[in-house]
Amino acid sequence: MYRLARPTCRVRSSRLFHATNPHVLIDVSVVPLKNENGASVSAEVAIVHRLIQKSGLKHQLHAYGTNIEGPWDDVFGLVKQAHLTLHNDHNVPRISTTMRVGTRLDKESTIDSKLQSLREKI
Repeated sequence: MYRLARPTCRVRSSRLFHATNPHVLIDVSVVPLKNENGASVSAEVAIVHRLIQKSGLKHQLHAYGTNIEGPWDDVFGLVKQAHLTLHNDHNVPRISTTMRVGTRLDKESTIDSKLQSLREKI
């Protein structure tokens, strides 16, 4: 069993971090696995993208997924909603979702700030 290490320093709470609902940035790829012979999943991806747009969360679509940022509970609630919608409303029997998740306490971390930092270096 793995144990989480305790932080060695304390960081003052900011407007971005709340002990129970931190600001999070995720890169998520929701892949519907259908029983049909067709390889395309673009119709199901479009369904998920519409859910993301309706959520009001900051997001950016890219070729292999979507970056989403916002309060932890809202972002992960959206991922859950995507699964439930595909399963229950669109009869998708199986879904494989891959996520990378990041939180920070030392400074603001947003999609825009990450891209700006990269642009300054290239």
